[in-house]
Amino acid sequence: MDFIDFRLKFMTERIVKLNKLFKEHLGEIFQRELSIKPGVFLTIAKVDTTPDIRYTRVSISVFPYKESDYVMKTLAKEMYPIQGALNRKLKMRPLPRIQFVLDSTEEKADEIEKILKGI
Repeated sequence: MDFIDFRLKFMTERIVKLNKLFKEHLGEIFQRELSIKPGVFLTIAKVDTTPDIRYTRVSISVFPYKESDYVMKTLAKEMYPIQGALNRKLKMRPLPRIQFVLDSTEEKADEIEKILKGI
């Protein structure tokens, strides 16, 4: 194994560990500090961090899906407190900038299932 392969393997393992760490910490922050109206549930579906660790994309799944606009607006409004809470929990540099995106996989799966039942 040469140096480039070793470095690539190390960076990949590091990104996987960081994604897991971000997911755990963001879950705690959402439970403690994010105020979502009753009956709305959000789940962190996936976390992707760029190899240079500057950006992290967090995919959010919302139930019921019709409340997704409300959740995404709330997350956008609370972005700076969430980012600040994550930065306080992590003792690392560079700190990635978070971007929240809606994961509509469940909604699309429901639509496909309805179409298949109709056939």
